[in-house]
Amino acid sequence: MSTCAAPPLVDPQPAASAHEEGVAPAIRVLHVINGEHYAGAERVQDLLAQRLGGMGIEVGLACLKPDQFPRLRTCRQVPLYRVPMRGRFDLRATAALVRIVRREGYQILHAHTPRSLLVAALASILTGVPLVHHVHSPASRDTTDRRRNRINALVERIGMAVASAVIAVSGSLAAHVKRLGVAERKVLAVRNGVPCRNPRPARDAAQSHWTLGTVALFRPRKGIEVLLEALALLRSEGLPVRLRAVGGFETPEYENQIMKQAERLDISDAVDWTGFAEKVDTEFRRMDVLVLPSLFGEGLPMVVLEAMAAGVPVVATRVEGVPEAIREGIDGLLAEAGCSRSLAGEIGRIVRGEVNASALRQSALVRHAESFSDRAMAEGVAAVYRRVLSGV
Repeated sequence: MSTCAAPPLVDPQPAASAHEEGVAPAIRVLHVINGEHYAGAERVQDLLAQRLGGMGIEVGLACLKPDQFPRLRTCRQVPLYRVPMRGRFDLRATAALVRIVRREGYQILHAHTPRSLLVAALASILTGVPLVHHVHSPASRDTTDRRRNRINALVERIGMAVASAVIAVSGSLAAHVKRLGVAERKVLAVRNGVPCRNPRPARDAAQSHWTLGTVALFRPRKGIEVLLEALALLRSEGLPVRLRAVGGFETPEYENQIMKQAERLDISDAVDWTGFAEKVDTEFRRMDVLVLPSLFGEGLPMVVLEAMAAGVPVVATRVEGVPEAIREGIDGLLAEAGCSRSLAGEIGRIVRGEVNASALRQSALVRHAESFSDRAMAEGVAAVYRRVLSGV
């Protein structure tokens, strides 16, 4: 067997026989993913792989950049195929995908990034298997590198022309995809979702200090610079706040830049950099407020939904799909992107007691359970698969 199509890490489970009385044959779907990181989009992929199995969908995962995802995924029962790409346009992975699809009888290909879409679109053309593309954030606003954004956006637009359906993780992102010229009938909004969990206890009113938390793969569009400036402003006002920053950095160079900024602002001793955390639930229990200072490029952030489910009040920036989850002043607070004074102002309203943090928390818990569960997300995706196979 080619090294580009290594055997699955776990043997695929056999599909239910179409001849078994009362048992419908399972729909077999191969998700084509990057796998370099384990962040928001990868969390969606992992949850879908876990939840779709109970909905008549058999999932496989083809990983183009095997790194953190194969190690950290929780969907261990799902077969994962290592299909490494040596570069953006290394199309040998296409041949490997074609072999996997034909050998294992996959009926749908499901891509999640411009890179995976390029490979999956070619495999779809060669096999005749329909393609679904999942848009997690706007490719044209994914990084601060404009050239890279243009290339990714062009690749995505070409690939979406091949797709039978395009899933957007929020209504605002669905509107963005339609503006790119994708036929309206092909674009379907399926909101991200996360599991319900035992929420952290309400904050003790007698507690003097406040722990602000942020969770991300730290890179320029996540706005950690703005959050550090906001932290410095809050501390200059005498407010007892610290920051717990959970996650790794995209590059060592960017990490060095951020550490120097913290030193210049004289807040190094007020920030705890934890690095990547496998058990984010544990981290939420150490936070009094979750802050998402993103500048752009958010479809519907998983970390916001996870904080809502954990009972942690949220202060986020008003970008892309964030306001679809957080209703201003009801489920959390929203600040202007890129403005440290606006961010510090909204955080300060909670710390000073000008806003009832307990009421925000309770409303967010209810809103998550009603609208943003992982089961609802999986049901929406399963409905897209059935629609594609029915030819509607």
